[in-house]
Amino acid sequence: MIAEPFNGASFYDFTMKTIDGKDMHLDKYKGKVVLVVNVASFCGFTKQYKGLEELFEKYKNKNFVILGFPANNCGAQEPGTDDEIKQFCSTKYNVTFQMFSKISVKGDDKHPLYKFLTSGGGNENLTGEVSWNFEKFLIDKNGTIVSRYKRNIEPMSEEVTAKIEEQIAK
Repeated sequence: MIAEPFNGASFYDFTMKTIDGKDMHLDKYKGKVVLVVNVASFCGFTKQYKGLEELFEKYKNKNFVILGFPANNCGAQEPGTDDEIKQFCSTKYNVTFQMFSKISVKGDDKHPLYKFLTSGGGNENLTGEVSWNFEKFLIDKNGTIVSRYKRNIEPMSEEVTAKIEEQIAK
């Protein structure tokens, strides 16, 4: 069965604030494979920043990007300001993939982008609330959500890399 996407929205319909406070239209990623991840600095899974950066380095020249969205929804593990988060990511993990301003990824104040993502974008198998930090959504070159990975799935795992390579090849 096909689930109804959030308000008929497309991934490319959203404009988000970068961690530097600039507006960025997600339609700039048309034609690219995108991995969207909700991140946190003080989580048991924070070490995944290392794997995310490795993944980005491996595929960035093949029309692949990672978009990191800090969120304080899961165990209050991202209490910092955007400046503090940016400093942490760059000094501790040398993050070079695109980071955005902190948003809410679940609950009453969930950001519309995450309402769209958790609606499954039309795929009922991909619906449901974000359960914890470092949940990953893979978006194809047309803006369709094609896979979703829970926090315990490492960014460099065969499960993730095989799907990214499949999408890059399309």
